[in-house]
Amino acid sequence: MPRFVCRCMDVTEEEVIELIRDGVRDIQLLKRLTRVGTGPCQGKACLEILVKILARETGLTPDEVGLITLRQPVDPVRIGTLAGEVHEEEC
Repeated sequence: MPRFVCRCMDVTEEEVIELIRDGVRDIQLLKRLTRVGTGPCQGKACLEILVKILARETGLTPDEVGLITLRQPVDPVRIGTLAGEVHEEEC
């Protein structure tokens, strides 16, 4: 049975380890290649796991691995828009 790193994006530990063994050592690149942290939980459930796996597989400490860069939306977005509400000006 696969061990999931990111349940939102169905990323398994096996997939992550394969990328690390293929030479991927950067947390940002791992995130981009696997999509870990881009699902509905926005990384709350999986980014710490990803850091620990990268640290374990490379012999680095979690501090040396670092964290991903968090990015805000380019333009402010209304919460209602994210929820799918229609605003009067859009009708």
